[in-house]
Amino acid sequence: MSAPRTQSSAPAATFTQRFSATRRGARLARLLAAHQLTEWGHPHGTEAHDTVVLIVAELAANAVLHGRVPGRDFALSLSYDAGQGTVRIEVADTHPALPTRKAPDSDEDGGRGLVLVDALATAWGVCDRPGPGKTVWAECATVPRA
Repeated sequence: MSAPRTQSSAPAATFTQRFSATRRGARLARLLAAHQLTEWGHPHGTEAHDTVVLIVAELAANAVLHGRVPGRDFALSLSYDAGQGTVRIEVADTHPALPTRKAPDSDEDGGRGLVLVDALATAWGVCDRPGPGKTVWAECATVPRA
């Protein structure tokens, strides 16, 4: 289920790209997200830029490590709504398993990326996608936090 959206007077700017489900694909997703944020007026070093890029890196890494299906790509979509002051990140893969969030004090290695996403995003979740798999989404504010 995706989060409800409120109406905005300005149309959202969007970026969508498919990537190979490899470490190189995840890196390219992060780099292109960083470039797109700069194009939208949120340059490197701003809170909005760095937060969104970090979340893209985590979700893309999860798509490659846990959501990989041989021969299938993953997709990254960014939507910037200047009127609402938000960026919505969506990473879709074709693996049916839902992501799980480990406790920060768990003895297991890895698996804390979603804890980080939860701490940085204003909202996040998982929804269905057309075809097999799921979409993990997160929303971030583009204005500094009070």
